[in-house]
Amino acid sequence: MSNERWLTMKPRLWRPLLDGDLAVQAWEAVNAIALALETWSRGDPKEDQIETWLDRGVSLSGGAAGQALFQGYLFKVTGAERHAARAQQLLDEAIEALAMTPMHPGLYSGFTGVAWAAEHLGCLLDGEEEQEAGEVEDEDMSEEIDQALLTALDRFSWAGNYDLVSGLVGFGVYALERFPRPTAVRCLEAVVDRLDESAERNGQEVTWLGPTEALSGADQERTPHIYYDLGVAHGVPGVIALLADACRLGVRQDRARPLLEGAVRWLMLQALSGQRGACYPSRIGPGIEATPSRLAWCYGDPGVAATLLYAARAVGMKEWEDTALAIAAHAVNSTPEDAGVQDMGLCHGALGLAHLYNRIYQAGGGELFADAARRWYRLGLAMREPSQLVWATDSGFLTGAAGVGLALLAAVTPVEPEWDRLLLVAIPPRE
Repeated sequence: MSNERWLTMKPRLWRPLLDGDLAVQAWEAVNAIALALETWSRGDPKEDQIETWLDRGVSLSGGAAGQALFQGYLFKVTGAERHAARAQQLLDEAIEALAMTPMHPGLYSGFTGVAWAAEHLGCLLDGEEEQEAGEVEDEDMSEEIDQALLTALDRFSWAGNYDLVSGLVGFGVYALERFPRPTAVRCLEAVVDRLDESAERNGQEVTWLGPTEALSGADQERTPHIYYDLGVAHGVPGVIALLADACRLGVRQDRARPLLEGAVRWLMLQALSGQRGACYPSRIGPGIEATPSRLAWCYGDPGVAATLLYAARAVGMKEWEDTALAIAAHAVNSTPEDAGVQDMGLCHGALGLAHLYNRIYQAGGGELFADAARRWYRLGLAMREPSQLVWATDSGFLTGAAGVGLALLAAVTPVEPEWDRLLLVAIPPRE
């Protein structure tokens, strides 16, 4: 179908960032990942490990749906039909698993993520001619998922998470991928309504209380019951990006715009002063020492900056754009040691940082960010050990091989990485 949202937000030109030896290294890594994942299998579920199997075997974050994205973009880049066939095979396996096993609705590890991949790959693998013609397929395979989401979201009091990874913001990202279908519009409206009802207001500031069940075991033990999350993955920056899209599309503007402006105001007030290379903590709240986060997409200044820039461009707020670019430029000065990066992945690894800086550069941020992206691509590729098939240990999108491959393809080809709509960082160019 025609996805009108992205027809008005696409960068005019995507340019390969890497050349020379660094581009050669990147292609070598992409080919190694493709080879290692050729024989990957989701396996069969064990009764006592269903959740792990769904996440690592099926989901968008860690399983077949995320790998299908990598194979789909390999097809778009190379034109090799074997990659299209592999993408379809992986997607079919993920959809089949949904029919076999109950799955929660979260975007990254749940059934909306599988449906997002199906929607995205449907356009990618079928080509853009039908998409731009505005043709709608006779059978909408995700209509049932839309209805299930609407049933959950139509409850007046929302008690679940609000975040991107598993909650309301993630449902909104799924709805955006299917926009402007009527059920997708209703889903996005319901998400804005639930965000409005669950928001905390303090004068002109708006935020959301972080649920302790969203934390990992270790973080749950050391985090007080009352806290506020400043990461894209689980916190307010993700809400800001989603609300900006709702405003731009005219969905619940009477609610979305005050929420958006209040959330941006609240976020800007949380920056720590006098810090080198980083301004934002991961969480704040009573009893939590506010210290700068490591630098990453999931938490830290680069993710905050990218989502704030995304929101600024969506609604035309120059002041927000200037702030976002200043945050990103400040983070560029951080050393690898200060950044706290220990792996390659998208979520909190070197290539996640490289991709964020590449996105900001491609959106007109300037050569400062191109240089930073190249530096992090170089550091990330240096972490690779060719003698070890590390790709097989984590094959997923968010922290593993599929995401690494996608970030590298975005650096060496002229194909826009539209998959990063999942990260809420598909920053449009200046008008």
